[in-house]
Amino acid sequence: MSTEPKEFSRTVENLIADLRELPGDRGRSKKRQATELGALIDTLLVKYRISHDSLEHSIRDQWPELVGVANATYSHPLVVERAQLIVLVSHAVVRNELFMHRLSILAKVKKLPGCEGIKGLALRTG
Repeated sequence: MSTEPKEFSRTVENLIADLRELPGDRGRSKKRQATELGALIDTLLVKYRISHDSLEHSIRDQWPELVGVANATYSHPLVVERAQLIVLVSHAVVRNELFMHRLSILAKVKKLPGCEGIKGLALRTG
C-alpha cells in the first residue's frame, strides 16, 4: 500500500478550499486562444448573413411584382429549403392560381440576383 495521499477531483478540491477559506482552482481546464475582435465580428457577419440581404429578403421585396398584387396579399414567401421556395398561402383560390402559374413564377424568381439555384416552388396552406 502506498503512503502517498490520494488525489481528489477538482470539485472536491474546491469544496475543501471553501471549507478552509482558501482560494480554490476555479479555472477552466481548456483556455481558448484570444481572437482579434474585428476578425471575430467579420466571421459572425458572414456566418449569420447580417451584412447582406438573404435570398428570402430579396424575394419578399419583389413578391408583388412576381405574382401580382392581388395574389401577394394572400401569399407570403417563407424560406428557401433544399433549393425550393416555400410559400405560405392563406386562400385556396390563390393557392390554385399560384400552382397553375408556378413555372412562370419560378422563372421570374430565378432572374433575381442569387436565386438561380432555386429549382421548385412548394405551396403550403396556412
